[in-house]
Amino acid sequence: MSFKIRWNWWRSRRLKHPPDDIHRAGDLAEMRLCKLSRAAGRDNGWHIFESVRIPDPEGGRREIDMVVIGGNTMLVVEQKQWAGSFVITKEHHFVQHRKNRTTHNHDGVADRIARKARILKALHEKRLSLSEEDSIAMRVIVAMTHQTLEWPEIPDDLAAEMVDEAGFIQILESTSPGEMNEDLMETLGGFNTWDEVHLHGGLMLKGDVFSLGLGDQLRSWFSERKSPVGATAEHNRSLFSLFTNNPSEVTLKTGGKNIVAKIPYGMALEMHVVGEKKPRKIAWANITHISVSKPPADWAKNV
Repeated sequence: MSFKIRWNWWRSRRLKHPPDDIHRAGDLAEMRLCKLSRAAGRDNGWHIFESVRIPDPEGGRREIDMVVIGGNTMLVVEQKQWAGSFVITKEHHFVQHRKNRTTHNHDGVADRIARKARILKALHEKRLSLSEEDSIAMRVIVAMTHQTLEWPEIPDDLAAEMVDEAGFIQILESTSPGEMNEDLMETLGGFNTWDEVHLHGGLMLKGDVFSLGLGDQLRSWFSERKSPVGATAEHNRSLFSLFTNNPSEVTLKTGGKNIVAKIPYGMALEMHVVGEKKPRKIAWANITHISVSKPPADWAKNV
């Protein structure tokens, strides 16, 4: 291996990717609400599902921030961690006025989550061939969780309930949904979530990991898996590692098994990152760890 290749590889391992503070704040707020919801809803039998991804009849997949189920009831929740203030127009567009004096039109926040809720409910009913009489109860909720957000008057005909963080927690604490509908639990368990790829320096990418890029043997294993996959990459970033032939290795964990593999120069996984038009390759030299969701159930896949 030439010194130039060793140099480029070493620099790639040492390259830092700082976190995206805006998206990170939103992710932390979602994690906080889920954690609070689990604690608040435990005694009444509520179960929390984060980042539920459902197939869209019009193509692609749509994410729901949180789905809470208990008894025969499903709460479909969209969380927004907006600061400043917002207004709701006659067309039910949500217009945010940020503290930095910029304005952003988020369009139909309530309409979008209501549509996702209808799709999710229809998937559950189709899976079990349920009649209208056997249908589940459903509430669509937009939770505005920033403590200092200024609220406008909420239209009566909005497609979703509007609550703050305390209001949502009160719903879980004050409502006893009854004995769990196990069919509903199985439905929610059939969906997957976003895959996560964490880079050296703190940046986290969300999306779909299509291939690990670690060779043909692992390609077959990855495509046939039934469980989530976690992986931790260890890199020697010292100056002396310039002269090491195998400075990186990855430990893959799935289904109770561990697979340890060396990472040769140039290896990269393939991922479609949220918000980007096309998939791209991400060098393993930049990666610290990944979390890949289990594949969705057959009935929960895109048509």
